[in-house]
Amino acid sequence: MKKNRYENMDKIQTLKGFKDLMEWRKERRGKTKDLSFQVPRVEETEEKFLQSNRSIATITWIGHSTFLIQLNGMNILTDPVWANRLGTDIRLTSPGLAIHALPPIDLVLISHSHYDHLHYSSIKKLKGNPSFFVPIGLGNWFKKKGFSKVVECNWWEEHQLNGLNIAFVPAQHWTKRTLTDTNRSHWGGWILESSDKNTIYFAGDSGYFRGFREIGNRFAIDYCLMPIGAYEPEWFMADQHVNPEEAVKAFLDTRARKMIPMHYGAYRLADDTPKEALDRLLAEWKKQELSMEHLKIMKIGQTQKL
Repeated sequence: MKKNRYENMDKIQTLKGFKDLMEWRKERRGKTKDLSFQVPRVEETEEKFLQSNRSIATITWIGHSTFLIQLNGMNILTDPVWANRLGTDIRLTSPGLAIHALPPIDLVLISHSHYDHLHYSSIKKLKGNPSFFVPIGLGNWFKKKGFSKVVECNWWEEHQLNGLNIAFVPAQHWTKRTLTDTNRSHWGGWILESSDKNTIYFAGDSGYFRGFREIGNRFAIDYCLMPIGAYEPEWFMADQHVNPEEAVKAFLDTRARKMIPMHYGAYRLADDTPKEALDRLLAEWKKQELSMEHLKIMKIGQTQKL
């Protein structure tokens, strides 16, 4: 049976060739970057509260694209990655909560198959018996690993779980875990709409595209979890990762009430540094004359009660 290869909106190509990769590596060797800045973390987490909480809606930033979200009495994880390193790169900041400190997990949302978003050693350690909501084409990977509660989703598909509406929405990206599975599974973001009227948009990994505006037209979003890192060099990364200025533009497109930046500070996936990403984000926020009330820069391990 022929396997599908998935595409972006407007058939935008995000893949770069080997020659481009070598040119980037050569360019990287000529750069000197200050990696001394670390994303701030909370002095004390709300671990005990999170383990027992089933009534208050919360968002806790674990780091990178991993959040613990508590909605409708459920414990939800996005792209769970507790890896100490990715390839040869050591994690820059430790996770905001140890994986054993999590409450039992009810639902896991996976944006796509890249290793910094889908880490088998992490998900197999989760407490509870979670349902995994994954992009279409990725379900067999989970089932082969022994996970039975798996729901595959296509773009704009919606499901109900314990009164929570879960929608899989487009992103502009690509997927690959092996030499032969390029774009054999899809990629995207997730919308969570709770019965208490809190709506959270987890954007996953994406370049800037018209889909942000369409997502904003379809959903009334309260909190937008938007990537800001892994954008340099932009000639290589722009199609697959928004830069900080594009992240602000995407946030405005979604018409969300608040933006929480993510996808920075944990792994050095590109040449930008966490401080550069934050500085450019804040400069663009000021340039657009946006209120700081609409930007929530979380510390690692911080819990936001909604």
